[in-house]
Amino acid sequence: MDSLRIVYGLGQLVAYSAAVRISTRGDYACRALLSLALRNEQGPTSVRDIAERTGLPQPYLEQILLALKGAGLVRSKRGVGGGYTLNRLATEIRLSEIVSAVDGPITLGDFGQPHQDGACDHEGQCVLLAIWDQAGAHMRDHLDGYTLDTIAEISRGEALWPSLPAHEH
Repeated sequence: MDSLRIVYGLGQLVAYSAAVRISTRGDYACRALLSLALRNEQGPTSVRDIAERTGLPQPYLEQILLALKGAGLVRSKRGVGGGYTLNRLATEIRLSEIVSAVDGPITLGDFGQPHQDGACDHEGQCVLLAIWDQAGAHMRDHLDGYTLDTIAEISRGEALWPSLPAHEH
């Protein structure tokens, strides 16, 4: 999906396309927690084991898990038999929380807030800002609709794969 970024050049409003996507860090965080959710009954899992199962680079994964721990999504146990476990039930952890924990708020960009009274400084900018804000809200709502448990069920073949609904304007 493409979005438009607003940039000012020579006093003019300029728009250019930029991909709207989850960052690599957000993707890796979701993969790591999904791996923990799929094996949650087996106790703590080492970073090395998570990296091997998911194919993620261990040094980067260590940084991500520390951020997830700071956000309260995982807990760690030191020593023999130590590792990481989910800090809450997989039914209580939403994709939006994971992505926000490592990337910050889910938005389409840092465009600011539109004027609410229609008094735009630049031709139509406020309308576009309102649309970008709505699109970011749709993305947050979509990610809110998936818990780690839901994704684990899908990956085990116990639930249907996500599909795109018919688009409505």
